Amino acid sequence: MNNGYLHFGVVFKAANLNYGESIGNIMSLKKLSVEEKTFSYISRQALRFDIVRILEEECNYNKAEIDKAQGVVQFSKDSTIDKYPEIDFFGYMKTEKKKQTKKDEASQEEEKEAKTKIRKAVVRLSDAVSLEPFYNEIDFSTNMGLASRSALDNDIYQTEIHKSYYTYTITIDLDKVGVDENDKIYLENEEKVKRLNALLYAIKVLNRDIKGKRENLSPLFIIGGIYSSGNPFFYNQIKLSFSKDGIMINDDIINAVLQTRMFNGETVGDKTYLGFVPGYFNNIDKISLQVDKKMGTESFFEALKNDISNYYKV
Repeated sequence: MNNGYLHFGVVFKAANLNYGESIGNIMSLKKLSVEEKTFSYISRQALRFDIVRILEEECNYNKAEIDKAQGVVQFSKDSTIDKYPEIDFFGYMKTEKKKQTKKDEASQEEEKEAKTKIRKAVVRLSDAVSLEPFYNEIDFSTNMGLASRSALDNDIYQTEIHKSYYTYTITIDLDKVGVDENDKIYLENEEKVKRLNALLYAIKVLNRDIKGKRENLSPLFIIGGIYSSGNPFFYNQIKLSFSKDGIMINDDIINAVLQTRMFNGETVGDKTYLGFVPGYFNNIDKISLQVDKKMGTESFFEALKNDISNYYKV
């Protein structure tokens, strides 16, 4: 089997998705600064949490078991990738307490290494970063509805708010899905395809519960495919511009990425599909892909599912 990496970049629109530390009575969004502008973001851990939640709630895959038997909260030693797609996709580290011995320091180090199992993630998520700057907008609130029931004083609090388009990427090493050398587990290709189809479904219907509301993180624009290179081609490459003509994806950047030639001679564009929801972006026609590779988001996911089945010869 040749090396294969499933990679795609996503754009969605949502609001107020990930809060960090509070400052006084102000609830602060997670933010970062780039070129003297501030952008809100959703951590990859938060995205992973909701992907795993959907895999459990809608795809009937249980979350992996955890315990604190070794003094730290971690996946239990009985949590293996054949039972739990969560750790198949996102990896694990399992440690055991180091036994007290009278061996020399070198021997103790060898024993410590032997008692730690690490399986790296084969599904790599980036943070979802806003494509529009954060302008310090704050919502002012009180708990008057509750306080008035007992003639109590209001509590006042403020919450940073930001509604924006966001972008993130996913890269999946297809040859390492369903393979765990630590436990000598090798899943059948049919099971790999089934799990990856469930993962694609979770991305397609991704949503997040935050502050009493449910936000829709489903893709409005998604671009990617299966490549012979593991480079996340569309990471940091999706930009928006706003004008009287509407909202535009920066097609110059995307087209430059599509021309990238891989070691096997194929270009990124040769293997790329583009999915979009009509009515959001006005320059899809300027992205240099064949017409039959531009489609609705549902067709995009079906195309990826077909390519995954062909890759594993299922």
